Amino acid sequence: MNGKQLKNSILQWAIQGKLVPQDPNDEPASVLLERIREEKARLVKEKKIKKDKNESIIYRGEDNSYYEKFLATGEVKCIDEEIPFEIPQGWEWCRFGSLMINRDSERIPLSVAQRQTLKKVYDYYGASGVIDKVDKYLFDKDLLLIGEDGANLINRSTPIAFIAKGKYWVNNHAHVLDVCGGLNLAYIALFINAISLVNYVTGTAQPKMNQEKMNSILVTVPPISEQARIVNQIESLQPLIIRYDKAQSELNILNTSVKEQLKKSILQEAIQGHLVPQIVEEGTAEELLAEIRKEKKRLVNEGKLKKSALNDSIIFKGDDNKYWEKFGKEIHCINDEIPFEIPASWQWVRIKDIFKINPKNVAEDNCISAFIPMEKICATYGSEFSYDEVQWKTIKTGYTHFADGDVVFAKITPCFQNRKSAIFIGLPNGIGAGTTELKVMRPYGETINRWYLLYFLKSPYFIDEAQFKGTANQQRIITGYLENKLFPLPPKFEQDRIVQQIKQLASIMSR
Repeated sequence: MNGKQLKNSILQWAIQGKLVPQDPNDEPASVLLERIREEKARLVKEKKIKKDKNESIIYRGEDNSYYEKFLATGEVKCIDEEIPFEIPQGWEWCRFGSLMINRDSERIPLSVAQRQTLKKVYDYYGASGVIDKVDKYLFDKDLLLIGEDGANLINRSTPIAFIAKGKYWVNNHAHVLDVCGGLNLAYIALFINAISLVNYVTGTAQPKMNQEKMNSILVTVPPISEQARIVNQIESLQPLIIRYDKAQSELNILNTSVKEQLKKSILQEAIQGHLVPQIVEEGTAEELLAEIRKEKKRLVNEGKLKKSALNDSIIFKGDDNKYWEKFGKEIHCINDEIPFEIPASWQWVRIKDIFKINPKNVAEDNCISAFIPMEKICATYGSEFSYDEVQWKTIKTGYTHFADGDVVFAKITPCFQNRKSAIFIGLPNGIGAGTTELKVMRPYGETINRWYLLYFLKSPYFIDEAQFKGTANQQRIITGYLENKLFPLPPKFEQDRIVQQIKQLASIMSR
């Protein structure tokens, strides 16, 4: 619950009589309402206000139902369906129009051009508060202003009702309301801010709450003394609500940050061999590498792969406990490149030796395929994306190709740091293409778990060590970073267990 939600809950308790205790010695609200009717009748007689043709009295009958009696016609009707909740003894229900004195006729709108010629002295109010200052005023009394139109009536980004004080001007976008009989203006303001106005608003593109709709609002009326206690309690709670909101916001930021760091730590632990135990019976990565090389030879023999793809390097740990890389007849020490130790059953390899990078597709021109620009890949730790269906001939040139099972990532900032990467599965006819800012990786056969590869691409080791070039707003990974990146390769079954463990932990963190 954030600060706004807490405040809304407190306002709900207030208007339902649950915020402060009732005092049996308080003058009941029925006496207040009678006094308001008498005072309004006097003002009508003095021709200071117009007679309310819809003035009514709401009461509870002997059958325990609520009834509304219209004073002008004597008509009585049951309004049980309108009553949203029960109220304490001594409280009353009343229509807003029967409670308040409307002063909308005294408003005068001023255009922007008119206001530009005036000195900035007195507040000029609109639907949501002060919007300007002018050198004249219309009102010199504390009055309640309620927004008449605008999206704020629905989304409630700012208070709908607010009290204007001192000397000020009001345009025709805020209702102007006065009280009599001792009714607490601040209580009415908090009541309006506590309820939903959806049922009293007309229009969607331009929401509006006219006088008729506003006057029909059902208001809970506590005794005068309790109104004051409610207002004072709300005012005393306000600093605490602000402190709570600040603390909650800081906690939310902390939780998000902790979860983000935890996800990164889990992925880092995973690719270092610390997330699941090693099992001897699952074999070694060296055996897995032999399968990959066998698959590559098969593809070369079938003419589906260039012979140069067989020129792999071999990385091993020497008797001197240092890491060495053998390429052909040449051997180099690469100890400085090794970022961390991995289990003995794992193997360091170059990415270019175990994956196809940016492979090409072959398909009929009229074949329906997927088009996936970078913005359709979600920046998450999972694999989330969408696509447009297009004919292959429209995207077969000038774009990066991919197929079902390929793992892709964005190679430009900031999309790269946001971990915009995914496994493409379920493409129309199994193929697609995207903008050239995407980099594609395709394992040889089923030797590498695609999810393990995806988690590697989202790990701090791969993300944080990337080097870029280009303009500040859109830098690209340098050529060779991906291809020559050292990849910690576990045995195949261990890859599967790592993936399963990461997904289980992700499910726990999302609860």
